[in-house]
Amino acid sequence: MATLGDRIRDARETRKKWTQDDLAKETGLSKSFLSEIENDKRTPSAGNVLRIANALGVSLDYLLRGETGKEEREREAIQIPVELSRAAEKEHWIYRDILMLLEAHNSVIARRSTKSLRPPTEEEWKRLYDAIKKVYP
Repeated sequence: MATLGDRIRDARETRKKWTQDDLAKETGLSKSFLSEIENDKRTPSAGNVLRIANALGVSLDYLLRGETGKEEREREAIQIPVELSRAAEKEHWIYRDILMLLEAHNSVIARRSTKSLRPPTEEEWKRLYDAIKKVYP
């Protein structure tokens, strides 16, 4: 039965054609730590598994349980706009908050014309965060 380490190695080598160095650069994790994970000598935190899944473009279900659902599709890594990243760092937002903001922003933008859209500023991300927290504390 394949382990978490086996699935990470498989996704890294087969899907991305990456070395451990490549994955280390994409995730910010050390090559030695990734090697220990792939060889089932270390168990990564949930946050690190998420970073690896995003970098490899695979689902958490696939990495953690080997489940591919109806069709495992390679997915794009989540792209966090620079302005959102800066605001998150200044405000000490956690990853879940960043994903919530991206989802809220994208659902509003999806309903608008894409002509003349500019990325939100740091201040606009902060206002969106405050507005959401007022409604959903």
